[in-house]
Amino acid sequence: MAQWNDYHHEDEDVDGEERDESGVDYKSTGRDSLVFLVDASKEMFIKGEDEEPSPFDMTMQCVRSVYTSKIISSDKDLVALVFYGTEQSKNPRNSFKHVYIYHDLDSPGARRVQDVDELRGEKGAQVAGETMGSGNTNLGEALWCCSNLYSDIKLRLSHKRLMIFTCRDTPHGGDSERDRQARTKASDLKETGVVIDLMHLMKPGGFDVSLFFCDVVSPPEDEAELGLQMEPCGKLEDLKKRVRAKEMKKRSVARLNLCLGEGMNVAVGVYITALQARKPNAIKLYRDNNEPVRTKTRLYHTQTGSLLLPSDTKRVQVYAGRQIVMEKDEVDVIKKFSDPGLELIGFKPMERLKLHHHLRSAVFIYPEEEMVTGSACVFTALLRRCSVRNVFALCKYTRIRNSPPRFLALVPQREEVDDGQAQIAAPGFHGIFLPYADDIRTLDTPQLPTASEPQVDKMKEIVHKLRFKYRSDAFENPVLQQHYRNLEALALDLMAPEHIEDHTMPNVNMMDQRLGSLAQEFRDLVYPADYNPEGKTGPKRKPAEAAGGAEKKPKLEMSEDELRGHVQKGTLGKLTVPVLKDACKQFGVKVTGTKKQELIDALTAQLTK
Repeated sequence: MAQWNDYHHEDEDVDGEERDESGVDYKSTGRDSLVFLVDASKEMFIKGEDEEPSPFDMTMQCVRSVYTSKIISSDKDLVALVFYGTEQSKNPRNSFKHVYIYHDLDSPGARRVQDVDELRGEKGAQVAGETMGSGNTNLGEALWCCSNLYSDIKLRLSHKRLMIFTCRDTPHGGDSERDRQARTKASDLKETGVVIDLMHLMKPGGFDVSLFFCDVVSPPEDEAELGLQMEPCGKLEDLKKRVRAKEMKKRSVARLNLCLGEGMNVAVGVYITALQARKPNAIKLYRDNNEPVRTKTRLYHTQTGSLLLPSDTKRVQVYAGRQIVMEKDEVDVIKKFSDPGLELIGFKPMERLKLHHHLRSAVFIYPEEEMVTGSACVFTALLRRCSVRNVFALCKYTRIRNSPPRFLALVPQREEVDDGQAQIAAPGFHGIFLPYADDIRTLDTPQLPTASEPQVDKMKEIVHKLRFKYRSDAFENPVLQQHYRNLEALALDLMAPEHIEDHTMPNVNMMDQRLGSLAQEFRDLVYPADYNPEGKTGPKRKPAEAAGGAEKKPKLEMSEDELRGHVQKGTLGKLTVPVLKDACKQFGVKVTGTKKQELIDALTAQLTK
């Protein structure tokens, strides 16, 4: 029979819970799709002031960034690259003039990244001019061509997004007929579930969205999104930030009811805001054809060798030396404490929430208006009152059926936007996982000498000199970055991987400049005069005897009563092999082998006579 832990260890593993919540099941949810529709007119190739990259070059760098991030994070998603306003045409049967499909809607790969690299920089502009050229613009036909890309896909798509990159606010130069056709086709796309976004770039004289594109782009999907940005992007980092915010689909790990009282339920979604990034697991391939190997697990009877069905097995938990046997249905009933959802228990002042109460990364709670009408209104009122009164809501959280309930502290967060009206923080609650009484440990701290006042004051000066503004998004994991750079170099046939800078390493020179003589002054206050930080602190090993070799440890002889006690308790296996060998020699037990089990069997047979 299987041990209980073999089936139910996931619920006790916090990391395992986080991995389960972050997983994406493409079979049930479908794949995300993204089409880059890029303007290839002559205006896109004009460089900015101070030799800043052209809008076309900025777009290609942004497209490459999305390609590489998709390969790492979600390689099952589909991405396409289409140019409009070109002189050459490349699409099925060339039925759309001045539209060039550079990449069909498919999963990103190394070859596609290399293709985009060929379009970057000055050489890339020349390649684009020779390959596609710049011609007349008909945005309506370009949108129609993108619509065909979506319709040709037989896979299930969960999210369809189209991004338009241009620096022209009037793409048709005032042609009202083409403007009407483009608006009509954009409306047809939005009716099929395609979200159209505008990534407009800086141009002389400014970019006026109200002239044309305000009727083309999609409205915000929910209140958390700001929708169409009025200010154009003038910097590459601003463009990447705006694209990253749009192309990442926000998936909730659960949609639950927040029970505020009897008969008062609010629908909310649970989102993960931070999750530890790990290297992807290695995939085993069959050596003859490099096809992925599938692993299957089967259970067989130890005596007959017959295949066991799930109904043939039971669960067992050892308690006080006895095996408590249960059926799977009994285990499920025992594990169920409550139905999935959030139940409000009460409110507490914010000062009652301590830093050491955080068991794991928090989740984010946001209303789901589609499930229960009026949820956003009630949720917003609750958020505002908690923020004004500086309190957090205490709730019982059950994510799925048969999962153990957790205590969540719902900490309010108001909406924040930057100078460009881009959202920095969404309005909602951060769900902090709180410990149970069983999780809290009492530590026996050792008694250490206390520092004197001069020592404390000197350390305060050092801390003040070395303070800096910490932001977690400013530090990338160097191990992961080096891993992916190596993979990228192998996939793209690069001579050497791209160099990464490890920002986790301290800047010793800057620290020395800031501290000056403070470090030496603190050392003089704390350590003795003859202290050498470079010296070895451990004692040296004594040299071996002149006879050679290290000193042998004295043999530990055991009495016959002690050995018999081990035999009766079945604890001979806790003894080491040298001790068992000495016991065999001591009692004249002949042993044919030197393995531990053979020694145990020989001693057991001798002492049970």
